Amino acid sequence: MQDRKVQQWRKLGMVIRPDKRLFWAQTHCMVPTPQSLGNGLVRVFFSGRDGLNRSHIGHATVDLNQDGRVVDYTAEPVLAPGALGCFDDNGVTPSCVVDLPNGELGLYYIGWNPGSTVRMHIFGGLAISKDGGKSFERWSRAPILERNRTDPYLNTAPWVVSDGDGYRIFYVSGHEWLHKDLPRYNIKTGTSKDGKNWVREGHVCLDFRDETEHALARPYVVKEDGLWRMWFSYKSTDYRIGYAESRDGLTWERLDHLAGIEVSPSGFDSEMVEYGAVVRHDGRRFMFYNGNNYGVEGIGLAVEE
Repeated sequence: MQDRKVQQWRKLGMVIRPDKRLFWAQTHCMVPTPQSLGNGLVRVFFSGRDGLNRSHIGHATVDLNQDGRVVDYTAEPVLAPGALGCFDDNGVTPSCVVDLPNGELGLYYIGWNPGSTVRMHIFGGLAISKDGGKSFERWSRAPILERNRTDPYLNTAPWVVSDGDGYRIFYVSGHEWLHKDLPRYNIKTGTSKDGKNWVREGHVCLDFRDETEHALARPYVVKEDGLWRMWFSYKSTDYRIGYAESRDGLTWERLDHLAGIEVSPSGFDSEMVEYGAVVRHDGRRFMFYNGNNYGVEGIGLAVEE
């Protein structure tokens, strides 16, 4: 495939941090999910955690012309945990923002729910904005990615791409639970006409490299000049950022050695790097990502050189 070279990233440091003045952002800025606003401004959705460790979704706007300087930070979350008993009653985390028909903006998200025989249940949800992303309402209090015949375990972290006259979804799907606290999950794909109702047949588009690997997480997919590119996270012990390419969005080749970003000798990303999200500005790629303990200290930024 074209452009097969190691991506070279220069880290700019941590750009978005928790704000302890805000009840919903006491710790963590988890799973950066960018929405490009133009002229180098990027609204980055993320989940912060409150005093009870429940995730809420808010956002900060950064200026890539100024190495990611924060120019706005929401005082209130745009999406809070769902009603008691719903799939997202213990937390919500963003995974994708995409334009939908009729001027709607779709915020696809991860809903968290404590388990009993297993540690947690997580499924994919959808909230809709009709004001460009300033506020959101749930499209449904039920998940858009639930269990079905081919996906009997967790189904979450939806990433949605416009494809032809419809949409393609890439999502994290449970393969098995090794024990109560350790699920294995890979990445599958499905299709939709409207971005809301999905056809899933269990097609695995990115699978485990070997038996020691137990997590393929947060697919971040772009389609450029007929080539599909995916940045994702993988884990045997600690998360790292991987990379894959595809010609059709269905069959993918893992090229993790080309990802080009690793842990640092010290600091907020010295143990793990994960949840990479890549945007273009001024002819260059920028990557938002999390570090140690799933973004407990904040969101880092790197620029491709």
